[in-house]
Amino acid sequence: MAKEARTLQELYEIVAGFEGCNLKFTAKNIVFADGNPEADLMLVGEAPGRDEDLEGKPFVGRSGKLLDRILTAIGRDRKTAYISNVIPWRPPGNRDPSPMETEICRPFIERHIELARPKVLVTLGNPSTKTLLKTTAGIMRMRGTWAVHTTAGGLEIPTMPTLHPAYLLRNPAHKKLAWQDFLAIKMKLEELR
Repeated sequence: MAKEARTLQELYEIVAGFEGCNLKFTAKNIVFADGNPEADLMLVGEAPGRDEDLEGKPFVGRSGKLLDRILTAIGRDRKTAYISNVIPWRPPGNRDPSPMETEICRPFIERHIELARPKVLVTLGNPSTKTLLKTTAGIMRMRGTWAVHTTAGGLEIPTMPTLHPAYLLRNPAHKKLAWQDFLAIKMKLEELR
């Protein structure tokens, strides 16, 4: 179904009408994306939390405020970046999505990235990194090193895996690692202008 979408609006409508994932029936809202879909920078997290589910937008709680500050530090904001998640519905009780739920939703985020066509992709945290880069390596091993996300249509997008803002809130000493990653992201974007 995801392949049929020719625009982000069509993809949104397909996701909104999709009933093949049980998470849809326990979530309050679909959390599709926020920011500028024409931006050259796209960030992808794992799944919405409580605040995101209530507002219908990704990264709006405490971790979203931290992500906004990180973006500001590299001269970006939600008007110059595009933000989404692998999973568009909040898992009940903020539990981790199951591998099956992730696989059911993966074609949607893959098509989402392909339609948005960012110049740089950022995977926020372990689950989105493993899903989008098809790796079993952990985020601490992957972060800070450029990888390539290849879309179904063959588009190759430079991808930086980095630490999730929620992780940084729990482990503030690692903010310096994320800062290094985002400086590399800023340089890559300038290089690709």
